Amino acid sequence: MKIVLPVAGNGLRLRPYTENVPKCLLPVAGKTILDWIVEDSLSLKPSETIFITGYKAECVDSFLAERSEWGKTRTVVQSNPQGLGEAISLALPYVDDEEPLLIILGDTLFEADLSVLKNAGENVLYTYKVEDPRRFGVAVTDKNGRIERLVEKPQEFVSDEAIVGIYYIKDTKVLKESLKYLMDNNIRTKNEFQLTDALEMMIQKGCNFRTAPVTKWLDCGLAETLLETNADVLNRNDNSADFIKDDVKIIAPCHIGNDVTLVNCTIGPNVSIGNGCVIENSTICDAVLWDGVKVSNKQLNQIIVHE
Repeated sequence: MKIVLPVAGNGLRLRPYTENVPKCLLPVAGKTILDWIVEDSLSLKPSETIFITGYKAECVDSFLAERSEWGKTRTVVQSNPQGLGEAISLALPYVDDEEPLLIILGDTLFEADLSVLKNAGENVLYTYKVEDPRRFGVAVTDKNGRIERLVEKPQEFVSDEAIVGIYYIKDTKVLKESLKYLMDNNIRTKNEFQLTDALEMMIQKGCNFRTAPVTKWLDCGLAETLLETNADVLNRNDNSADFIKDDVKIIAPCHIGNDVTLVNCTIGPNVSIGNGCVIENSTICDAVLWDGVKVSNKQLNQIIVHE
């Protein structure tokens, strides 16, 4: 199995935090978004993980150079972005026709059982039940759980199973053919080559798709949702008990990085502090502090501090 992670986006909705780094490298709960996604997939033992880069591609290259434990990796630059379908097509020359492919979008975090893919005999789209399907692409299934069709932002109810951006492709050759057909014939939706259009073509050709559930789907697209995701994921990476001392009160969950100085302060809940930070005479809750931040005589709440 190979894994493809499209991470080419410029993260405009997260400015100013993405002015110098791509969205996928923003810190959340003591790690980057990309760390969380890749580490959850390593149990599948991929033969290679391919990153589709674009904006600040050099940052991802430098980051991957420090992640040798991830095994074989490759970056492919999407220099002229024309949609997710085009992004995936750039990785396909490095994937054999008979080799399964797992695509994970690099801008959301999730909790899902990926181990079921080790023995999957058909294509799998991960979905999450939502209250208002009109904002999402959804999978319409039959009584046996097989996907009959995909519908983008249905204004009348057809399904509440939103497609979350985790796609397991068993029929890799047919995906290649479908994306090639779209691009050769300049078939676009909203002026872009869409992966969902290629998947719909695969379904119409007789490829079997089923859904698998995501138990949590966490958004990282806006500053406020990034803070909410940080609070949720911190429960998986809480090390706050290691930093309690007489003049420091820490309310879990928190993650505190290396070489952090804490003096006469209250930290938490839901705080991530990067490496080398200095915090004195301050109270901080529901916040993310990047590496090297210095805070003195302040009360911080619901904030990302990046300098």
